Amino acid sequence: MTLKEQITEDMKTAMRAKDSERLGTIRLLLSAIKQKEVDERVVVDDVMAVAIVDKLIKQRKDSIEAFEKAERKDLADKEAAELLVLQAYLPARLSLDEVTTEVKAIVATLAAEMGRAVGPADMGKVMGAVKAQLAGKADMGQVSAAVKAALAS
Repeated sequence: MTLKEQITEDMKTAMRAKDSERLGTIRLLLSAIKQKEVDERVVVDDVMAVAIVDKLIKQRKDSIEAFEKAERKDLADKEAAELLVLQAYLPARLSLDEVTTEVKAIVATLAAEMGRAVGPADMGKVMGAVKAQLAGKADMGQVSAAVKAALAS
C-alpha cells in the first residue's frame, strides 16, 4: 500500500470515528498532495509524499514558534496536534550518527569521482548527492550540518 493510499484509508477511519481534528489534518495533507499532482501533472509517489509531509511539518513547527512568541497557546496547541498527526506519516528517521556516516561515505565517493579532495566550495554538489540518497530518511537540517562538518575536515 502506498503512502497516499494509507492516508486515504486513515481519512476514512477518522470520518467513521468522527475525529474532526485528525480528519481536518489528513484532508489538509491530501489537499497538498492533490495540489502537487495538479500543478506538476505528476502522480505523487511515496518519496514526493514524504517531502510534502516534511514541508507541512516544517510549517507547523514555524507556526508553533510564532504563536508561542505571540502568547497564543490555543493556536500553538492546535498546530502541535496537527504536527503529531503528520509525523505519523514519516518513515523512521536516521539517527545523527547514521546521517554522519552516510554523509562521510558520500563525500568520499564524490572525492574519488572528481579525483581531488572535496572542500567547502563543493557544498552544492555534495548536498545534491546526499539529498538524492537520504530524501525522506533524515532531517535535512541535520544533513546540512553533517555535510558542513564533513567538508570542513
